[in-house]
Amino acid sequence: MKNNRKKDSGKRPGAASGRKSQDNRRGSHGKQQASRTGNPKKWKKGTGKSHFHVSPESGDERIRLNKYIANAGVCSRREADTLIENGAITVNGKIVTELGTKVKPDDVIMYGDQRLVNEKKVYILLNKPKDYITTADDPQGRKTVLQLIRGACKERVFPVGRLDRNTTGLLLLTNDGELAKKLTHPKHRVKKLYHVQLDNAVSKADLEKIAEGVKIDNTLVVPDQIAYTAGSAGRKEIGIELHSGQNRVVRRIFEEMGYKVTKLDRVTFAGLTKKDLPRGKWRFLTQKEVSFLKMIG
Repeated sequence: MKNNRKKDSGKRPGAASGRKSQDNRRGSHGKQQASRTGNPKKWKKGTGKSHFHVSPESGDERIRLNKYIANAGVCSRREADTLIENGAITVNGKIVTELGTKVKPDDVIMYGDQRLVNEKKVYILLNKPKDYITTADDPQGRKTVLQLIRGACKERVFPVGRLDRNTTGLLLLTNDGELAKKLTHPKHRVKKLYHVQLDNAVSKADLEKIAEGVKIDNTLVVPDQIAYTAGSAGRKEIGIELHSGQNRVVRRIFEEMGYKVTKLDRVTFAGLTKKDLPRGKWRFLTQKEVSFLKMIG
């Protein structure tokens, strides 16, 4: 019995030390939170008070309100903070303006008249065919890309960026608003590779001019790479890699040089490729691919 007590006492200090260390970290975090919320000088005018507050509690499923909003596909977390500060969000019918507020899965979160749902994140890669538009629905009754993935998931997904009706190739659809914002923001320089077919052969001089940059809407668009494609007959096929997100940018670049694009296909997007993905088909991204996209920027 005596030996057993010694063994027990030998374990307890280690366990207590671990708990103490964790408690100290929690206590430090708690002090930082108290300091942050208790000093109105650190907040913008009108945001020091909140009509609703949830204190952090260990062991439950509460998450930060800004993350909940981003998970609902409304915007990024940073933009969600602005919505919160401006009093645009209500939780269980009460306005919230305090950053760092945590909410439960069954809380009613409203943005205007819209109830937000913290959905499971879905990522779908589609090899878009011609004659489909990248919108949720179309008043003119044209075919949309969402018809191609019908039944893929119960969550409501939306296209990341756009491909015009006559452009084919890779299109990502997701309900992850934060990731979508990142992939379409110019500062992250997300690259897209296009295979372009033209009505006339592109001269070497014109190819060099495009490589130096073409002004579109008073902005100089400089390709990351441009070259004739291997085996191109009559130099009518070009490979061009861009990170610009301007509308119809590839077509407009060649139009500025006096060429007409007859076929346009997006071959890669943010490192994703069309490998083993036939035209008109889709697949879910792998966890590895999702992790890679989230590391961008």
